Parts: sequence; C-alpha cells; structure tokens
Amino acid sequence: MKNMLAHYTAYNCWANQQLAKGLLKLTDEQLDRDLGGGISTLRAAVYHLWHTESLWYQRLQLTEKTTDPTAGFSGSFASACAAWLTQSAQLEEWVQKASEVKLNHTVAYTLKKSEHYKIAVQDVIMQVCNSSTFYRGQLVYMLELLGISKIPATEYSRFKPKK
Repeated sequence: MKNMLAHYTAYNCWANQQLAKGLLKLTDEQLDRDLGGGISTLRAAVYHLWHTESLWYQRLQLTEKTTDPTAGFSGSFASACAAWLTQSAQLEEWVQKASEVKLNHTVAYTLKKSEHYKIAVQDVIMQVCNSSTFYRGQLVYMLELLGISKIPATEYSRFKPKK
C-alpha cells in the first residue's frame, strides 16, 4: 500500500506543478474573471486546492485546530502557487517517510462541535489526491472557458515517476 500511496502523492505533486506553470502565465484579469459555478475564478480554485491539501496535511500532523492558509492571504498569485506546491511536496515527503504502521492508523477530526469523524490515514491520502484531481479538472475546464489553447497536460499517463 505504501508504494501505491507514495506513487499517487508523487503524481499529485507533479500534476499540480504542471498546471501551476500554465496558470502563472495568466493575467490577474484572467485569474479573477468570474466563470460561474461554486468556485468561480481560477484564483479561487487554486486557493481551494491549497487550502484542502493543507487541511488534510494538518490532520495527518494531528493538529487539533486546523487553520486555513488562504484566509486573509494577501500575497501574489505566484506566492500562493509556491505555497500550494510546497504543501503538495510536504504531503509527498510525509508519505515517503511514513511507516506502514503509520499509514494504517486512523485520524480523528471534528467538523463542528457535534460532528466527530475518524478516517484511515491511507484514506486521507486517497481523499487529498482524488480531490486535487477533481479540482485540477475544474481548472482545465475554466482555462478552456477563457479560450486558453496551451493547457498543460496533467494526465496520469504523462507522469513519469522518479526511479
């Protein structure tokens, strides 16, 4: 299981890097254009990815009260992308260093005062990577809506893992 999770987090990190390269070429107007939907701008979608990966990583660190790194963030889009990519790399590194025993533990967390949950660590990794894949797909769709013709390829079949 560990090899699969390490491979999946490496892919997640790589795919985020590929997409970020293209996003960093856009103007603020393109990043902030309202394209409709629940997450209506490219900038908001990137912030959502960063926040979600951070949230689950904090849970893996057994942080009792998680924080949103995007809340009140006033840095540049390039800084946000760098932080998002750093977060992805931290998750990849965490999985690489984790023992099989650690990956088989569970994490407990609370969403609201009365909503308590437990989830297997290996399922946390799958949740993070699947969520990121979903939102990368949303970003690609949004880039298409903007008429961007050179969209970075992030398909799993393009990923070449480090050997």
